[in-house]
Amino acid sequence: MGKIKTTIAGGTGYTAGELIRILINHPEVEVTNVMSTTQVGDMVSSVHRDLFGECDLKFTDQVGDPEVLFLCLVHGISREFLSTHSISGSCRIIDLGNDFRIDGDYMGRDFVYGLCEMNRDLIKGSYSVANPGCFATAIELGILPLLAKKMIEDEIHVHAITGSTGAGKTPVETTHFSYRDNNISVYKSFRHQHLAEIAKSIRTLTGRDIRVNFVPIRGNFTRGIFASIYTRCALPAEEISAIYKEYYKSSPFVFVSDTPISLKEVVNTNKGLLHIASYDGYLHITSIIDNLVKGASGQAVQNMNLMFGYDESSGLRLKSTTF
Repeated sequence: MGKIKTTIAGGTGYTAGELIRILINHPEVEVTNVMSTTQVGDMVSSVHRDLFGECDLKFTDQVGDPEVLFLCLVHGISREFLSTHSISGSCRIIDLGNDFRIDGDYMGRDFVYGLCEMNRDLIKGSYSVANPGCFATAIELGILPLLAKKMIEDEIHVHAITGSTGAGKTPVETTHFSYRDNNISVYKSFRHQHLAEIAKSIRTLTGRDIRVNFVPIRGNFTRGIFASIYTRCALPAEEISAIYKEYYKSSPFVFVSDTPISLKEVVNTNKGLLHIASYDGYLHITSIIDNLVKGASGQAVQNMNLMFGYDESSGLRLKSTTF
């Protein structure tokens, strides 16, 4: 079988740039179309400057005839895109926005929630996948083993800090350098949009509604998510850690560390790293990911690999630097 033809819609943003970087080095993929409504005819490398000399594609407004379509569009636009473009029923679609994470039934397609460590078997047989949100990925990886074992009896508390790329490429007041540098701030406390998909995953795995108290924080760095999660649990950390290691033993990207973890260990990777500790009846889970890779484009490629029957880690062995 030849390389699969790929179209990326919404090709000028951070997630699209990350996706192009991964896919042009993927052994099974040919990127044929990178779509934009504002840059038609311009070189892709004129926007994603690090691709100069590596990518000779130009932006287009044509979908083409892809075997897989990645939607890297502004949240709420994917439904409009699919309703206004002719897409073959045999084309696999991976949406990196939030349009199908809660309600996946659209135009005869049933979008599977694409958290690989939760829905691996469903993703393998799917033609349509809704990629999870970045905060949702970090938080869900931190609690999936407990949910699967139905071990959570109390509210879940989360403080999580994200890099500036999590806010997208279009500048607003809180993403400017003069605001972000040497500064952190809280936003959307207890009402972040990713809470809805987390709640859905909790109900799917437990049949219950478990409250998640989530305080998101803007960080003064570029990329990565560091999530601090805690809930009541009487079991010692060693016992919980063993449960986590068993749950993730088949995952090529999620690992449980016996020692504390830091964000630089996952930046520029598709990894999720976890650390388990216990304090006076509370279980504390640290969960870290790169928001643009495991939290977005890397996970989308991981989903694609599963959908096409490739090795799950194909094209995703990324890290080259530590500092």
